[in-house]
Amino acid sequence: MNKMAKIRDNSQITIPKNIMEKLDLKKGDTVSIELRDDEIILKPVVIIDKSQAWFWTEKWQKEEREAESDIKAGRIKSFHSADELMKDLKNK
Repeated sequence: MNKMAKIRDNSQITIPKNIMEKLDLKKGDTVSIELRDDEIILKPVVIIDKSQAWFWTEKWQKEEREAESDIKAGRIKSFHSADELMKDLKNK
């Protein structure tokens, strides 16, 4: 999909609307810019707040997948109260 864009003042270009829509890009989104040989590569990126970075570690994501698998397989228990939970824990 080749599209043309002119370089304007302050080195700005406009990304064509159909590409913005296809990639679900919005005003204010971030893109990485890479120079590869004689090409400029733009890639959408999501910046994660440092305080939330732990959630996206491989270890945490692995544990999230395990938890999701347990939920789907019915390997979970639910309790109506803390007392009910404590009784179950004591019976182990």
